[in-house]
Amino acid sequence: MTKQTDFEYRDFQRWRRPAEVGFWVVLSILNTVFNSMVARIDHARTAAWEPWVWEWTSSILILALIPAVLAVERRWPFRFDTWRRSLPWHLLASVSFSLIHVAGMTVLRKLAYAVVGEHYDAGAWLPNFGYEFLKDFRTYFLIIALICLSRLWLMRWQGEARLLVAPEEGPPVEPVDRPERFLVRKLGKEFLINASEIEWLQASGNYVNLHVRGRDYPLRATMAGIEERLDPARFVRVHRSYFINLDYLAEIEPLETGDARLQMRDGVKVSCSRRYRAALRERFGSPD
Repeated sequence: MTKQTDFEYRDFQRWRRPAEVGFWVVLSILNTVFNSMVARIDHARTAAWEPWVWEWTSSILILALIPAVLAVERRWPFRFDTWRRSLPWHLLASVSFSLIHVAGMTVLRKLAYAVVGEHYDAGAWLPNFGYEFLKDFRTYFLIIALICLSRLWLMRWQGEARLLVAPEEGPPVEPVDRPERFLVRKLGKEFLINASEIEWLQASGNYVNLHVRGRDYPLRATMAGIEERLDPARFVRVHRSYFINLDYLAEIEPLETGDARLQMRDGVKVSCSRRYRAALRERFGSPD
């Protein structure tokens, strides 16, 4: 079951970008069609095409703004441990989101009305903005909520690692300060991976990704914190964002800049900065 799940996750990773784009497009189309039908009922005295123009121009702008919302969320992640620091930035972003949305859909509506020989009256801008902002505020944070839910789902599918901790009673089975195994939780199940099987580690925001047999398991830790837990006889830091397991290092390629490119046994290339290159060569008995 684990192998099949891992295959499915790797397969999804190859299609992740078009899948995510498709999700937002389909969601936007379904929401727009539904809202257009409701608006047509609410404004039965207007021309039949007008509610559809209102809703579609709004949805086109929101869809165009989703990449910007994703970028803001990547810059200020909205998670349980970061939401207090991130919330002020997202509140400011929601104002920008609304301003661009209102201005953009107004322009599109004027163009659409002009095509059929009509004039679109947007009304007084300032009094109406409060009403539009409340709707856009809801839309912005709905997008953020969907991003957070998708990240949580992907993490459960991929699996998340954590350090072993000392048991509440009795001595630990193995040293917890430098564990020989890491505990991985995946789709509600837990299993162990040997520290010796970790090929390389990479910093990723508030996480360190453990790379094991072509799969990445995010561990909530810092590079400085995880360094104290790794066996120095096996793991060496080669970059501010990378540790490698020397058992899986296949080749060191020097670069003219003084840095190096490390090729691992699985074919992945890892950057080695000049700061750590000399120490790495010394480990193999060939100092610069």
